[in-house]
Amino acid sequence: MESDWNFNQFRSRKCSESEASRHIRHSLVLLYMLKMAEVDDGEQKTTDKDDLRVLKELVDDLYSFRDRYFESHGVEDAGRKQKDVAQEMAKTLKRLEEKEDLYKHSAQFLLQRGRCLNVAPGFSQTAEECLSRAVKLEPGLVEGWNTLGEQYWKKGDLTAAKTCFTGALQQRKNKVSLRSLSMVLRQLPPEEDAEEQSKRILESVELARQAVQLDVTDGTSWYILGNAYISMFFTSGQNPQLSQQALSAYAQAEKIDKASSMNPDLHFNRATLFQYEEMYSSALDGFRRAAALDPGWEDAREREKQLLNYLDQVIMLIENKGKVKARRLRNMLSSLSTSALGPCSSPQFRSPSGRVGSLEPRSFSSLTHGHNGGVAALGKVVFSLASEGRMAFTFGMVDSDETCCVVMVYNTADSWGVLIGDTVVIPEPQVKRHSVTHKDKSYDFRSIRVDSPLLLIVNGKRQVMKSQSAAFVTYKPQSE
Repeated sequence: MESDWNFNQFRSRKCSESEASRHIRHSLVLLYMLKMAEVDDGEQKTTDKDDLRVLKELVDDLYSFRDRYFESHGVEDAGRKQKDVAQEMAKTLKRLEEKEDLYKHSAQFLLQRGRCLNVAPGFSQTAEECLSRAVKLEPGLVEGWNTLGEQYWKKGDLTAAKTCFTGALQQRKNKVSLRSLSMVLRQLPPEEDAEEQSKRILESVELARQAVQLDVTDGTSWYILGNAYISMFFTSGQNPQLSQQALSAYAQAEKIDKASSMNPDLHFNRATLFQYEEMYSSALDGFRRAAALDPGWEDAREREKQLLNYLDQVIMLIENKGKVKARRLRNMLSSLSTSALGPCSSPQFRSPSGRVGSLEPRSFSSLTHGHNGGVAALGKVVFSLASEGRMAFTFGMVDSDETCCVVMVYNTADSWGVLIGDTVVIPEPQVKRHSVTHKDKSYDFRSIRVDSPLLLIVNGKRQVMKSQSAAFVTYKPQSE
């Protein structure tokens, strides 16, 4: 436009033909130079775009190396994984730094640098700074908000992490923000209002479900949905259906995604649920698998060890009837009679199943596996077991036939317990047979499961409400 304006100005002066021709040629040269500048600028933009695409691919490859490590390495290499990932991160970071002078003010470049540093398990101040600048330069950068949220999570600032994931969802509905927000909601400090806490858990499950619906082939989303179901299971009455939904979600994650099947967190969290459900063989295998996939993770190895020690003690105490001497045991059992049934002998007694009527005392040997309706187990306490990592208050009792059986009571308050010599009645007992084999050890015994101390009659009395407390089971949150 400027050359045309100059040409018209010269013409208005009525210049000579040669002078006019010279100015025309000059104007044409200017036009040509402007066109060439536009071409150069376009080529530069293309080059920039290509550079940034290559850098993104490098960072994507780094994440793939970390998340799919065991597709190219054996489980025996698990101890090297963290070091190998750190080395790959350093290589990728070096490639990024080579372009830093060119793109240090580019939101896309800052995003890739922040993503690269985010591969490390710990918080990175540099990553936070890069990602913060990236989203300021380009507020619609969903991946930037998600990665910044992960950094805040690693930093321990869950409120800021929640803000980032919520902000990303305002830009675009996406599976990463949905499942990340689901996790953060479960990690926030519990609400004082039980109803509000329940709403938060429900929202967490719904967000995880939405993430799965957006991509049913993503194993990570299925895994996080499994974790959400576990939280809901332990905060809403331990509905068996929720337990099954958690296990189904974990199984689906493994089925569709090999990386998920090699995720130590999945094996650890599922093993925790297996232990609560008294599926001891599966729990032990899960803890062992988690430890194999992450050799530096002491909790996984410790949980396997604790469960084995627990089973060792249970077997020993059952066989020795709590080490109570024969004479004392006879004296204890001499006072055991139907009168000890207490409220259970009343025709108005309402059983846990809802049945109304008195219960018939039965010996342990006559109880069948599963639910025993219309009857009660009756005996004297001969031992109680306090072990690290226990999920149930465990005690043993002996019936009038001097048969010993172990009882596992769940959802007990820390202050609740029974003492040796106490008389305990278990209405309509739930009996389970355990046959456990792990490594070179085998365990075979029967137990009675009691889901709340409120279901027991101790020394002729019902238990008060404060004897019960909601189960608290820890699992490893995923913040990757």
